[in-house]
Amino acid sequence: FKKLLRTRNNVLVLYSKSAAAAESSLRLLSNVAQEVKGRGTISWIDCGDTESRKLCKKMKVDPNSKEKGVELLHYKDGAFHTEYNRAVTLKSIVAFLKDPEGAPLWEEDPEAKDIVHVDSEKELRRLLKKEDKPLLMMFYAPWCGVCKRMMPSFQQAATELKGKYVLAGMNVYSAEFERIKEEYNVRGYPTICYFEKGKFLFHFENYGATAADIAEWLKNPQAPQPQAPEIPWADEENVVYHLTDEDFDKFIKDHSSVLVMFHAPWCGHCKKMKPEYEKAAEFLHAGSDSPGVLAAVDATVNKALAERYHISGFPTVKYFKDGEEKYTLPHLRTKKKIIDWLQNPEAPPPPEPAWEEKQSNVIHLAGEDFRESLKKKKHTLVMFYAPWCPHCKNAIPHFTTAAEVFKEDRKIAYAAVDCAKDQNHDLCKQEGVDGYPTFNYYNYGKFVEKYTGERGEAGFTTFMRTLRERDHERVGKKKDEL
Repeated sequence: FKKLLRTRNNVLVLYSKSAAAAESSLRLLSNVAQEVKGRGTISWIDCGDTESRKLCKKMKVDPNSKEKGVELLHYKDGAFHTEYNRAVTLKSIVAFLKDPEGAPLWEEDPEAKDIVHVDSEKELRRLLKKEDKPLLMMFYAPWCGVCKRMMPSFQQAATELKGKYVLAGMNVYSAEFERIKEEYNVRGYPTICYFEKGKFLFHFENYGATAADIAEWLKNPQAPQPQAPEIPWADEENVVYHLTDEDFDKFIKDHSSVLVMFHAPWCGHCKKMKPEYEKAAEFLHAGSDSPGVLAAVDATVNKALAERYHISGFPTVKYFKDGEEKYTLPHLRTKKKIIDWLQNPEAPPPPEPAWEEKQSNVIHLAGEDFRESLKKKKHTLVMFYAPWCPHCKNAIPHFTTAAEVFKEDRKIAYAAVDCAKDQNHDLCKQEGVDGYPTFNYYNYGKFVEKYTGERGEAGFTTFMRTLRERDHERVGKKKDEL
């Protein structure tokens, strides 16, 4: 048993008080074992047996104390992880073993009993064909925060509207559902589609909706109204000087001391910094003896400037003295820091080289070469990150060391994507990144699963080692068959 725990990193053990007590559980678990072959291990220990009784005692397990005389315990990376206390069904146990750290399935929530839970494309087609009542379908991903926040309202609406409308849910994150995602334009999660008599009519886009909001919308379903475009910062009332490709050079020549914030309209950190920057500008532009002026450039519109000054992340703050670029200042984010620094402009501490600038065995990918690069490797673990993110900074050295361990193996790659870069913005969204760091595992370029294990070197290397051991086992079996 010790050897089993040492050599397998994802083991579910059934302890029973007798062979008879284990009978029905074993029938279910033998089906689970088929479903998780190569990804998880099922083991049975009969604590009623003389030999095994000692082991049960040693493991501090007593199935006699349980109502049905059985206990399911999970072991991860050689150590006890948790007692299995979710639904004892094939689907739930398989989902648990595929992601022991993941949230329970939506249908395990008793409050979601009136949601129609769809598992396959075949089930979806059947539902659309036979259902006469109007249908609202939530296509979701199990890790998606917005989905989780919306589920209680959705399931409450399903209960209140039962008999008049059907509310359904389908986890389409897996690569096997690419055709459905394409058909119903699933570009992010959740995507909610409204059907009448099997025909898709509209998307429902009120992701903060209450059960009452959903019920109200279903009385008169309509296509989402186009959102009013966001007012560009340059058109809002503020005292910051907004510069363009055309007037930038003249402005920095006419002003001897200029701080320029390069920003993007979609960037959350820019939006957070804007009020501080505006307040600093009000203070600095009010006095005649001001140490400098504040300007801004929308780098998504003024692409020539963004290219000239190598803007790859937002916001980027640069200081210009007498018409010349002097410093990049990543630490200036508040009114006080901006004003204090301009009153005494000093060179910032030298920036630490970016991860991709350091020599390592991690492959750094960008939007345009992402899929093609992944297709060349059998197993790739990709870390989607942002340079400012503390959890990413902690994980980077461990991820880099893991890449070093497997550098001789041509079938394995550890790759990284900087989601703060403008060119990777769409890619990160498309790959389901809604927090940093996010780790995705790909097989020859095809997404397989999210990695949710330990973020240390041991976790990253064990994950890859298990995949390679599985490859070698398959090769061995084929040779045996020959």
